[in-house]
Amino acid sequence: MRYLKRFFVIGFLLISVSQYAQYTDLINSNRPGKSMSAFSVGKTVIQAEGGVYGVREKHDLARYEANGFGTEIDVRYGAFFDQFEFNLNTQYQYDWYQAPLVDDTRGGLKQFTIGVKYLVYDPFIKEDKPNLYSWKANHKFSWKQFIPAVAVYGGLNLKIGPNPFTFEGDKAISPKVMVITQHHFGTKWVWVNNIIADKYMTKYPTLGWITTMTRGFNMRWSAFLEMQAYKSDYYADNVFRLGAAYLVRENIQLDASLSKNVKDTPSLLSGNVGLSWRFDSNYETNYKRVKNQKDPKDKKDKKSKKDKGKKRKDEVELENTKP
Repeated sequence: MRYLKRFFVIGFLLISVSQYAQYTDLINSNRPGKSMSAFSVGKTVIQAEGGVYGVREKHDLARYEANGFGTEIDVRYGAFFDQFEFNLNTQYQYDWYQAPLVDDTRGGLKQFTIGVKYLVYDPFIKEDKPNLYSWKANHKFSWKQFIPAVAVYGGLNLKIGPNPFTFEGDKAISPKVMVITQHHFGTKWVWVNNIIADKYMTKYPTLGWITTMTRGFNMRWSAFLEMQAYKSDYYADNVFRLGAAYLVRENIQLDASLSKNVKDTPSLLSGNVGLSWRFDSNYETNYKRVKNQKDPKDKKDKKSKKDKGKKRKDEVELENTKP
């Protein structure tokens, strides 16, 4: 039981880490990485994931420099069934921009995207029953871990107000689609991949890929390493991120990360701290009666003649906590 408990706790932790079921006992956050996990938060669950960051941008050829800060706020809501999720992704940035003969400030909504995510395939929906007599049998190598969970995402980018951080002529509405895969390797490693097609039907469509590897260390801590690549006629780059997250409570997570790109046209350096919070008091667990189940405590508890033959209220088991 000790190893099984450790598996569930570490598996739920942080940055793109999800339990095999949709709803988990511990918060399932996409922060602080940029990738999106394949699993949703669970039906009727509301989750907010926010952070603040500082950024330094320097372009040697264009001879400009920008230093500023920003906020990121994402809201996720599970609706209809456990595999389905609505989400809102927002980013606001303000910076001080300096170039030859220019000294100005910039500010605006850098990103405002609404979308939906649906889990298409979950390889863990039918979990193997544990071997009660062999720890080795429960932890042996399994080819099943190489089969990923797969989800699809569709959203709309909305240009609200002036946005000095996008290209000239960017449309007010543009689509964003994504395919998401998620592998679980043993009890400590999770690998998430996002394949993205963004801003299609605009002047500069973008293809992107985000790959994130996360490792849980103990009951509270986990860390991640991430690479993001994107390519368009407007701009192409590779960005590397690393960071850690700390589980404060079952529904609260703190995180911090650093980001650095590989180019100097411009060079980018960013630091980010954030918090994720889950509200799940409306989440309903369904129950079913278990036939022919006997509780060993029944031998000790004496029932009155009036109650004889009635089933105990606790003779139930969890059901439908998985998609």
